[in-house]
Amino acid sequence: MLKQQISIAGRKIGRDQPPYIIAELSANHNGSIDKALESIKMAKEMGADAVKIQSYTPDTMTIDCERDDFKISGGLWNGYNLYQLYKEAHTPFEWHQQLFDYAAQIGITLFSTPFDESSVDLLESLNAPAYKIASFELTDLPLIRYVAEKGKPMIMSTGMANLDEITQAVECANAAGCKDLVLLHCISAYPAPAEESNLSTIPDLAEKFHCISGLSDHTIGPTVPIVATALGACVIEKHVTLSRTEKGPDSEFSLEPDELKQLCEQTRNAWKTLGVAGYDRKPAEQANARFRRSIYFVEDIPAGTEINAQHIKRIRPGFGLPPKYFDEVIGMKTTCAIQRGEPVSWDKLTK
Repeated sequence: MLKQQISIAGRKIGRDQPPYIIAELSANHNGSIDKALESIKMAKEMGADAVKIQSYTPDTMTIDCERDDFKISGGLWNGYNLYQLYKEAHTPFEWHQQLFDYAAQIGITLFSTPFDESSVDLLESLNAPAYKIASFELTDLPLIRYVAEKGKPMIMSTGMANLDEITQAVECANAAGCKDLVLLHCISAYPAPAEESNLSTIPDLAEKFHCISGLSDHTIGPTVPIVATALGACVIEKHVTLSRTEKGPDSEFSLEPDELKQLCEQTRNAWKTLGVAGYDRKPAEQANARFRRSIYFVEDIPAGTEINAQHIKRIRPGFGLPPKYFDEVIGMKTTCAIQRGEPVSWDKLTK
């Protein structure tokens, strides 16, 4: 049974505690470790409980491919392919030790979102106190299982997910050993429209899954997370930046220092605003659903080839089979010649 109160690095989290504020750095360091360090210090000074980074390389997120599947049309990253975006936005693995050491030195919790098993292994070597699963990886059950086996608190965002997908993720984590779980309601649009927030989903998640719930927010400003607190959000995650004028990849919907301070101070005095609880994918999410993880061929393969683990990979985007079918695809044979970068589908496979 999942707990109604958990602890991360000694800080209790639950309905009887002030909301746990996570300052999400994401890619707003703009490729500068000095900015990353300064951002950690800023989050501490403004009153955040924790800073979260993201642990991946472009090669652990996707493949360098110019097929249309991998190209971004519209939004903040229009014109990029996925590999180019992640190459620009990633936090290098070689920074991690210094970032963790600095956070410990100044007294703020630091943890991360891993995107594959190698990043989990890195974070384990740094004794990360918790793990975050991103909305886009919520259907990557093999990754969730690998993280849950570490026995650390897990925070999972639910953007784009329907009720069945959230249930599968929770059951997977629970079965693999996760005892301390937080589910974050999330709208995976960047920025997200406030009118689609549906904040009543936050207490509904807690009731349905008997766990702690909260909000991962991509709206502009601090208002929506402040309202969420009044509806029972025990955890608030919000992107932060030193200055939106620096134009980081996520700066448009990130809080500047004074706004983060306002958020930390005002969550205790939040007013009540209700939405409609629900799990249907929101209109603003439709375009981004294509960038979830799925199974892709990553080699040119002749017809009749027996598939092994080197032929396929769980990557973004989401046009292939869901990651939960990865083991089932192994050992099947191709019905036609395959080109690298094609999505895996049942019509290309036979037993």
